[in-house]
Amino acid sequence: MPDNKVPLKKLFLHLQEQMVTKLNTNRNCIPHQGVKGDASEECWRRMLRDYLPKRYRVEKAFVVDSLDQCSDQIDIVIFDQQYCPFLFSQDNAYYVPAESVYAVIEAKQEINKEMIEYAAQKAASVRRLKRTNAVFSTASGPMKKDKIFDIPAGIVALNCQWNPPFGTAFDRVVKEMATRDSHRVDFGCAIQAGAFDITHVASNGPTINKSHHEISLVTFFWTLIARLQAQGTAPAIEVPEYFKALG
Repeated sequence: MPDNKVPLKKLFLHLQEQMVTKLNTNRNCIPHQGVKGDASEECWRRMLRDYLPKRYRVEKAFVVDSLDQCSDQIDIVIFDQQYCPFLFSQDNAYYVPAESVYAVIEAKQEINKEMIEYAAQKAASVRRLKRTNAVFSTASGPMKKDKIFDIPAGIVALNCQWNPPFGTAFDRVVKEMATRDSHRVDFGCAIQAGAFDITHVASNGPTINKSHHEISLVTFFWTLIARLQAQGTAPAIEVPEYFKALG
């Protein structure tokens, strides 16, 4: 009988090799820093668009709320494609409602203390926004989310400046961020250095799980999938609250 097994690890390692090649090419062959950054960001967005379930949309975007507040521009916003509308889209400048956001991610060339804190600051600009939570109809009757999930924030890059990568210096940065509530990063990946996932428990502080660089991309991706699954569906927009913004 033919062997019909699929070597999943091998498939993901090939995907990781492709990402490393693309990111290295962008880094070494594009001289302009701004263009280089844009190309790297799009490489990550394309990968997520290809592999995330189609209920999720991935764009570079601003996040807005019903009080006219707006976040910083976020490199990668993962948001609901099924139930939440765009508020505005013009020449690749996307504005999405806060209720629709599942996760935010910053894409950089390297991860270091400065970039971790920068990503945390970007995440805080999203988390401070108001999210409404309307009742919506289902086959079982009217429903409403019992609790609106906290929006997780990540950072992705080709490499990590710490030596060793994600060692004690990284742990110190994570513990410092844990005291700042919304100003924190929850997961991330430097493909050539490793991946990390942080669980925040108020009484015990952060728990940091790390993976080896050989499986950094697959660890990052399945960590993200697990977080998205745990959230369920995004809260429904309370349309009257947005009408108030229109006067």
